[in-house]
Amino acid sequence: MAVSSGTSFALASIFSILLFSGMQMYKQWLAASQVQTIFGGYLGSVLFILSLTAIGNLEALMFGKDFQTKLPEVIICLVGSVFAAGMIHRVCTTTCLIFSLISLYFVNNISQKTYTVTSAVQPQLFKKKK
Repeated sequence: MAVSSGTSFALASIFSILLFSGMQMYKQWLAASQVQTIFGGYLGSVLFILSLTAIGNLEALMFGKDFQTKLPEVIICLVGSVFAAGMIHRVCTTTCLIFSLISLYFVNNISQKTYTVTSAVQPQLFKKKK
């Protein structure tokens, strides 16, 4: 079920703040073993998607529905989530970057399938001049 941009902005902002604070509260647990460190990087990539969603919906509210999130916003969200993962463990930084790039690829594919408008172009036959 889809929600409006304002509701989605509020939900994504709240969840990203809760996720960041949860990552900081369980910092020692996430850095305790290799699997938990990789899980910390995965949580960082979820933080990336949530913050990207929040910024994209904020831009949709401010600039209209047709406004698209561009590369600077993606880089800001990526740097922020990698920094948050780096506060846990340095391996979390690497896994967060890898998971975030993979999730960005899939989000881009879903966005292309959903919002790309295709128009049927009639092929024109040209006659050769003699």
